[in-house]
Amino acid sequence: MGPQPRLRPIADDDILTVLDLNDRDVELLAPLDAGRLDQLRGWADRADVIDLGEQIAGFVVTFAAGTAYDSPNYRWFGERFGDDFAYLDRIVIGAEFRRRGLARFVYDTIEAEAAQVGRLALEVNVEPPNEVSLAFHRGRGYVDLDSRGEPGHVVTLMAKEL
Repeated sequence: MGPQPRLRPIADDDILTVLDLNDRDVELLAPLDAGRLDQLRGWADRADVIDLGEQIAGFVVTFAAGTAYDSPNYRWFGERFGDDFAYLDRIVIGAEFRRRGLARFVYDTIEAEAAQVGRLALEVNVEPPNEVSLAFHRGRGYVDLDSRGEPGHVVTLMAKEL
């Protein structure tokens, strides 16, 4: 199986790795540069790497309700749920580390924390479709609430009651 994964805050030494991981799947995420990552880290409830000891397998960024985060999708959830949500902005698992249970590990951790506020909210691409992510989230009990975007980039807004 390999080393046990752990979540730890993104350190300055991790920034290039995090940016590279984001760039590899940027069509399913939002572009990210060092300045924006630093801004997100300042607002985030959690901005962690998935540390496998000698390797960084991915990263995750979450936000509590009520932050200054400027995402329209985050704001949509805030308008509907007030303080009763946590928001998963992005999770990235490097291609070479997928299908090892790392996403399940991360979601188990962040869902347990989000249970304190009642729900975890997020979005998943439907145009272009991210079928693997949609199946994963629906399999964990996330429900589609609305869709947003423009042709070529549409997301479904999802939440899971915890």
